Amino acid sequence: MDARTRTPWEIDAGELKRMLDRGETPFLIDVRNDEEFRRWRIEGRQPLPVIHVPYYEILAEAEEDDVTASAKAYARRYWVDHLPREGRIVVVCAHGGTSRYVAQGLRELGYDAFSLRGGMIAWGDHYEFVPVVEEEGLAVYQINRPARGCLSYLVASEGEAVIIDPLRHAERYLEFSRRHGLAITRVLDTHAHADHISSGTELAEKLGVPYHLHPYDAIHPMDVLPATFRYQPVYDGQEVRVGRATLRAIHVPGHTLGQVVYLLDDRYLFSGDTIFVESIARPDLGGRAETWTPLYYRSLLRLMELPDSTLVLPGHFSRPQEADARGLVAGTLGDLKQSNEGLQALAAGERAFVDFIMARLPEFPQHYVDIKRVNTGLLRPSEEQASELELGRNVCALAEEAA
Repeated sequence: MDARTRTPWEIDAGELKRMLDRGETPFLIDVRNDEEFRRWRIEGRQPLPVIHVPYYEILAEAEEDDVTASAKAYARRYWVDHLPREGRIVVVCAHGGTSRYVAQGLRELGYDAFSLRGGMIAWGDHYEFVPVVEEEGLAVYQINRPARGCLSYLVASEGEAVIIDPLRHAERYLEFSRRHGLAITRVLDTHAHADHISSGTELAEKLGVPYHLHPYDAIHPMDVLPATFRYQPVYDGQEVRVGRATLRAIHVPGHTLGQVVYLLDDRYLFSGDTIFVESIARPDLGGRAETWTPLYYRSLLRLMELPDSTLVLPGHFSRPQEADARGLVAGTLGDLKQSNEGLQALAAGERAFVDFIMARLPEFPQHYVDIKRVNTGLLRPSEEQASELELGRNVCALAEEAA
């Protein structure tokens, strides 16, 4: 079977995402190896039934190296009492090759089985553009990479556009701007990211426009080496114009020393890695949690002075349930003050807040050190290496409970 030929029993990542957004719960069969499955998996708004069996165990069920025949034999022997006869089954592997044969075998047994086209690589690289506001003179779009829980933004006014926290695939932003007749005039990163690779410098170089970053984040926090690319320093209170709209930078160190947020027309807060919908950020990804947490406390207090009506647009989410019916991940500052445990912890004072943070730090992901190197230009990975670095969901938020 030609790996480039699409079969009738394949679905793509966009179709699967729409199913999950509708609250559907397809039965998943994940045939990746144990380590990949532990690292990350497909999530929906509702818990998804899943069977995980590495493909090599399935292959062992047939005498010859025939995945389709092996899948049929394995299903007859082990899955008859577990797989639904009604409802869709989605088979998942790393690249979408093995899963096609498994799905074909299941279909020959009468199951409504489909393979995820492109596998988890395609799922991880799926992007969605969700409108935040579309009105005369201003449009804001949230760009969601759902498999990773990463969010970025495009702000447009009068035919101009600014990109905030662009994710790795620069072409997605270029295609969208071309389709909407927008000229990207600046690229802004709220900080030097540790969980994903930014396309900020790539976009700026391709378009010949400024790339903005706070100078504190133009130094790798562990290597203590300066960034190798050109950038325009951001300072507290700096204003960036896009058409008729104005973005104001607020320096809020804590997650990183150079973390900034951007306030758009005193209405929308692009909060980067400071405030999320259900949690707040972790201050340990530079290796200095005890030093940075008091800074973070003061930064959050500063943001709490903004009007309660301010719409917070975060840089990440941890669960699909954080999105509303439109797929938008956002909340007013007033609502988040009432529901966000991290923000509520501010009321107990600095010492108690530091204790709260230190008790909830998740395990440090060592590959984040290399992602920081990429985002300061100190490391230049191949496309395959970049994909490997980004495998899995982000863990930039605090854990819900003490480790």
